[in-house]
Amino acid sequence: MFRNRRAATIENGDLRVTVLEQGGHIAELFDKRTGLSPLWLPPWPSIEPSAYDPARHPEYGGGSDACLLAGIMGHNLCLDIFGGPSPEEAAAGLPAHGEASVTQYEIDGRATELTMRGVLAGAQLQVTRHIELYDRAVRVRESVENLGGCDRPVGWTQHVTLGPPFLQKGATQFRASATQSKVFETAFGPADYLEPGAVFGWPMAPRSDGGFADLRLCTDAPSSSAYTAHLMDPRREHAYFVAFTPAFGLAFGYVWRRADFPWMGIWEENHSRTGTPWNGRTLTRGMEFGVSPMPESRRQTIDRGRLFDVPTYRWIPARTHLDVEYWVVAHGASDIPESLEWPSTSSLERSTVRSARRLPS
Repeated sequence: MFRNRRAATIENGDLRVTVLEQGGHIAELFDKRTGLSPLWLPPWPSIEPSAYDPARHPEYGGGSDACLLAGIMGHNLCLDIFGGPSPEEAAAGLPAHGEASVTQYEIDGRATELTMRGVLAGAQLQVTRHIELYDRAVRVRESVENLGGCDRPVGWTQHVTLGPPFLQKGATQFRASATQSKVFETAFGPADYLEPGAVFGWPMAPRSDGGFADLRLCTDAPSSSAYTAHLMDPRREHAYFVAFTPAFGLAFGYVWRRADFPWMGIWEENHSRTGTPWNGRTLTRGMEFGVSPMPESRRQTIDRGRLFDVPTYRWIPARTHLDVEYWVVAHGASDIPESLEWPSTSSLERSTVRSARRLPS
């Protein structure tokens, strides 16, 4: 059990990974050297998605995201949409970000590796994840199979969310292989501070009140909300982000093949949402890499088609599967440059990519 949820755990001398049976979330990536997991754990009680009932659980809100929020933790998989359902899909029971984050998974494995499988009944997709530990790195191989007889356009995003105590206002730093970027085009949250729809170059985002916000640093504002979409550098084989909190001497990063996931979204929730279950208590930073730039409905994603001349969704042909691979790397204090200054191509960024490349093929 992990926070009242059925879970499976693998570990070695450096790291512990905990995965939830329902929803399949990577709920914890615990670094034993520093004694913490950078992944977000919501401040509200968690329940199994299968136990959620709108009438009995009003504390999770009443929208299409309520079932997801009842059980969300850490890194959740958005499939086969990234964003909210259409009104008709919501009436048919499709939750925000799709079925993958509320589905039951079968998990088996041994001390340092596990395999998990789940079927998304509505989407007719089967998801398989294989997770392995290698010293201070985690390798994730993920396969999505289309069980249906029709080609299917999908959203497919790794919704990695960081939270306290690792995430600290005005202190946690971020680096990413991002290039062209765009602010969410309409109102995103109650305390938006970026210019809606603004196109910019990473990392300086135009503020709605003038000036720029440096997205490489966690905000120190009392309250804020934002979403920005970022095209990962097409000149690089690998895309990545790294987050570093000086107080803990821990840098935490993901590396993936850019051809698999060309986009990354940054979601900022800083004590702005006052409705249930948020209640103004939540500080998060989502670093969400996938095939789509914006969290929006299936129809909106397909109608958008392309952004910066790059597709905004991916096709899975009938009765075929697509395979991706990505890595999580945790660096200890000895790996951090003493100056704590991060030039555009820092030794930490290079070592993160090198660590992933050293993993067995």
